Amino acid sequence: MELFYRKDGSGTPIVVVHGLYGSSDNWINIGKRLAEKHTVYMLDQRNHGRSPFANSHTYDDLRNDLSEFFERHNIGKAILLGHSMGGKVAMWFAADFPEKIEKLVIADIAPKDYLLLKEDSQFYLHQNILLAMQEIDFTQVKSRKDVDDFMAEKIDDARIRQFLLKNVEKDKSTKRYKWRVNAEVLYDHLDEIVSGVNQNWLDDRTPITSYPVIFIRGLLSKYILDLDKELIKEIYPDAKIVDIPKAGHWLHAEQPQKFMEAVMLCC
Repeated sequence: MELFYRKDGSGTPIVVVHGLYGSSDNWINIGKRLAEKHTVYMLDQRNHGRSPFANSHTYDDLRNDLSEFFERHNIGKAILLGHSMGGKVAMWFAADFPEKIEKLVIADIAPKDYLLLKEDSQFYLHQNILLAMQEIDFTQVKSRKDVDDFMAEKIDDARIRQFLLKNVEKDKSTKRYKWRVNAEVLYDHLDEIVSGVNQNWLDDRTPITSYPVIFIRGLLSKYILDLDKELIKEIYPDAKIVDIPKAGHWLHAEQPQKFMEAVMLCC
């Protein structure tokens, strides 16, 4: 699959892989700063942004898309930076193609099965979001505010709604608003998105020591808990774990300066 991407700068390549509901748009500011020393590729993953929609959304699909991207752009070796779902994609790709990894940077996600957390897994939150996205009738939508009003009936958190609204655009041919996220397919594959690339998936590669690894976590986020440090060290014994205070899951947007400082530790 030929993915949409943004490219900036020159130097050692950095490939940035966004998370669920994200896109390359969310990384432009960080990308500009990284581009001062690097060639930065910011991707839209399948079923997101300006990349093609597909009927499948497994981590094997996403790993293969990333492998194809490296080949298409003649990237021999790169620093790979992944956030959330994109972090799991990065871990899965790196495990299969260690020779292509200069350094691995994982933002606010652990290699664990989040479904095991049950009500704390965020699974039901994402399920609710994706159902709401599918239910909206865009024939009745005249503005982004209409979308927000509808989503507010389903999702209380205004910050989440504002993030989702970044995925609303007007179709040039129909002149109607639409999602730039394939909500139906993401809903169908949500179990794997939440549970996949866990310790069992990586068991036959552990310990992974063939490339430097850094995990960056927001201290207001619940995605990497103190208990997860032991798990991370079992899989990546030499990994560094950097904490960013006053940052939640979208730590690169909430604390961009501290996030950049953490990234630059390895770059």
